[in-house]
Amino acid sequence: MTQPSGSIAVLRERYGDRYRWLLLLSVMVGTMASIMSSTIVNVAIPDMSHYFALGQERAQWVTSGFMVATTVSMLTTPWLLSRYGYRATYVGAMVLLLAGGIGGGVAGHFSLVLVARVAEGLAAGVVQPIPAVIILYAFKPHEQGRASGIFGMGVVLAPAIGPSVGGLLVDWFGWRSIFFMVVPLCLTSIALAYKFVPVTAPGGVPANRRGEPLDWRGLTLGTLGTLCLLNGLVALHSGPYAEAALLLGGAALSLVLFLWWQRRFTQRGQKPLMDLRVFEYRQFAMGSVVAFIYGTALFGSTYLLPVFMQLGLQLSPSHVGTIMLPSGIVLAISIPLVGRLADRVATHWLVSTGLALLGLSFALMMLVGLQSALWTLVLFAVLGRIGLGFILPSLNLGAMRPLDKALISQGSSIIGFVRMLGGAAGVSLCGIVLEWRLGVHGDSLAATTTSPARIAAFGETFLMLAGLCLLALIAAWQLRGAPAQASAEQLP
Repeated sequence: MTQPSGSIAVLRERYGDRYRWLLLLSVMVGTMASIMSSTIVNVAIPDMSHYFALGQERAQWVTSGFMVATTVSMLTTPWLLSRYGYRATYVGAMVLLLAGGIGGGVAGHFSLVLVARVAEGLAAGVVQPIPAVIILYAFKPHEQGRASGIFGMGVVLAPAIGPSVGGLLVDWFGWRSIFFMVVPLCLTSIALAYKFVPVTAPGGVPANRRGEPLDWRGLTLGTLGTLCLLNGLVALHSGPYAEAALLLGGAALSLVLFLWWQRRFTQRGQKPLMDLRVFEYRQFAMGSVVAFIYGTALFGSTYLLPVFMQLGLQLSPSHVGTIMLPSGIVLAISIPLVGRLADRVATHWLVSTGLALLGLSFALMMLVGLQSALWTLVLFAVLGRIGLGFILPSLNLGAMRPLDKALISQGSSIIGFVRMLGGAAGVSLCGIVLEWRLGVHGDSLAATTTSPARIAAFGETFLMLAGLCLLALIAAWQLRGAPAQASAEQLP
């Protein structure tokens, strides 16, 4: 029987042993585009806020809206891969990301910018769990750390260089130019996908286009809970408190109903949106806790740091990008080195080391003032990125290696979901804590000039992030005992 041109067997025969690396490269380009779209817009938030006359809370939704969409859509990746296969799922997400980038760049109203950001977020959420599935299916256990490290190095290069280029683009051409940066990456990823990404589903089985329908009730409950959580956190600070209590109560109720529905869905013999069996593995459960807290600290700081440099230290967007460039390069170098260690060193040591360094870098930000030399900012940012270099290639592998092969795609989407849920909460949390501390110090970001009081408020917000990293250390220690077990499939 003749194999379809996009089948694994044909692609393996055509490209030989190097095929799994070509496949990883293909999805790496798309992931670079999705991560760049997540982080690079932060450089343009002050200019965008001025253009649309936005307050701090509304401007924050440029980031939060993206992250809510990303968080929720991650849960759909296992179903999409099973129903449509790797290629159709991946290309569809890239087309949506491309449309969001172009739409955001030409938008004339802030509501259209938010729609474009949500579209980009939906695409990013679908794409980002796919590489981890490929690494755990396609590479042998002793190669997984190396593959994860090389993939991580490639992925962080885009956001490492992105803020520097983005800062210059904002200064030269305005905030709209930021959205167009994903266009060449999206076009390249689509071309690579049609050449190297197979049409099959995980495990090499044919995609079942007549498979089970998507769990829309579960997806609705997940979306509702996420929105209630984020809006409740904002209302918790700005008031009224009755509204905050109602929203946070709605988030808790949505969580309970979501878990109940997923369990009931499973008992019916259907495939749920979130397979709760993954939490029966201790390493995965603890890895999910680490991922949530780590996501809160990481994405919160990704939002906070550019705002601190521009509105606290009064630096231009191009200066911000230049300051962040060395730390991005250091991160790109450290990830493949740690990736090789992940094949030999216990995961809990690597993740704990990374969290300690990340927390230290946040705490040291309290020492930065208006008279501080810029090299101190560079140094503290580099320290934090070294910490990330220890966490990024290690956490997913340590949490997911013990999983049964049938649960790998579920595990990848779930751990991505909890990380992004933490990240979405982290952006809101940083905004809330910053506004609170500004109020305590008698300052406001609406003022055109900075002050020592404003710097102190930023410093205390960074200290909160350092505390979160220390909290994550407790859960990270429970990752011990995750072996590099199991045989890997030759191809996904």
